[in-house]
Amino acid sequence: MHRAILSLLAAAPLILHAADWPQWRGPDGQGHAEVKGLPLTWSETENVAWKRELPGRGWSSPVISENKVWMTTALETAASKDDAAKREKENKSGQPLTFLASVSLRVLAVDLTTGELVHNEEVLHEANPQWVHELNSYASPTPVIENGSLYAHFGTFGTACVDTTSGSVLWRNTDTRIMHENGPGSSPVLWKDLLIFHCDGSDKQFVCALDKHTGKLAWKTDRTGEMHSNPQYKKAYGTPLIIDINGKPVMVSTGADWVYGYDPATGKELWKVPYGQLGFSMAPRPVAGLGMVFFSTSFMKSEVFALKTEGVTTPEVVWHNSKNGPSISSPLLVGEELYYVSDGGIFSCVNARTGQDYFRERLGGKFTSSPMFGAGRIYVCSREGTTSVLKRGQKFEVLAKNLLDGSILGSPAAVEGALIIRTDKALYRLGKK
Repeated sequence: MHRAILSLLAAAPLILHAADWPQWRGPDGQGHAEVKGLPLTWSETENVAWKRELPGRGWSSPVISENKVWMTTALETAASKDDAAKREKENKSGQPLTFLASVSLRVLAVDLTTGELVHNEEVLHEANPQWVHELNSYASPTPVIENGSLYAHFGTFGTACVDTTSGSVLWRNTDTRIMHENGPGSSPVLWKDLLIFHCDGSDKQFVCALDKHTGKLAWKTDRTGEMHSNPQYKKAYGTPLIIDINGKPVMVSTGADWVYGYDPATGKELWKVPYGQLGFSMAPRPVAGLGMVFFSTSFMKSEVFALKTEGVTTPEVVWHNSKNGPSISSPLLVGEELYYVSDGGIFSCVNARTGQDYFRERLGGKFTSSPMFGAGRIYVCSREGTTSVLKRGQKFEVLAKNLLDGSILGSPAAVEGALIIRTDKALYRLGKK
């Protein structure tokens, strides 16, 4: 009997825990929530299952697995006035910056059911860290979670793998140093046994992969596209998207002045396409569908591009649009409609195949968060704390506007029956209690 049971157990398939929301922009990395029962309206007093104030400061978006919501945060110790003044003289970007004496980089976990803070663990500590832009934080990249491991990336300050049961650090890597100028922004992605991320600083520009089991460098590939001579125009903050193109996995990666395709297994550059204008500080993540890839070119003059990828060796520009392109927020593809919101709050819908306008309407407010599609609706959050809920379609229709206390800079997450939204003050579970 005992041997029979052991035989059955040995033959049984290994059960892995599938994350509800494993990475920035959800399971597909493109902002689609395949869940039901998402709320339409809420406020500080309506449809709030729980609200949890969070320690520190960080704009990373929530990821969710095994009934825990995970994020990163930074506990900051301000620099002295004299030190801040000295370091301000080193600022070449001309941007308003934050200077610190030290920063504690941490992971947080909140119980999805109760809202209780169950983990607050330091994973990295940095003395006299690089400055960050006042709009940015030291904990802006969103972690990625898989099978009991949380991979938290803090740009030049390092990367750590955390056991999601105990909260203990399994490994750290602090070897991928660059000068961000404005702080970290690129989120990591997982592909098979690799953790992949961008390192596009003003001094060095490359993409790399770490072994997810050990944290050791697996491959590193320098950017090859010619860029502007000014180092300030070489930096970028993008997140790659790995998709199948012509039957093979390709990592689509946006950097200053170029969009690249890489083999995610080796880091080999497969192709690169210039987008014909000065573009840098790339923050939006590409989206893909209809045999094409869509992305925006960020700062200086943001344009939205569509590249044909299927059936060609090197992708070709199908169309591009210079009207109201986002510098920070990512686009959203739903069917044959491409949606995006500009930094200043112009919400656009175009035909994804042709770039033809369906509408461009003002939502009001400023936008950093990327839109999400779920329950047949589009959710887009402003820095003023308002989430606009729009009807999907070729006509502009706002179904609701919902205000929370604080500013929303990260993107929402979703589980069955609830939205999870982080403000600069708290984390919310929105939906029925």
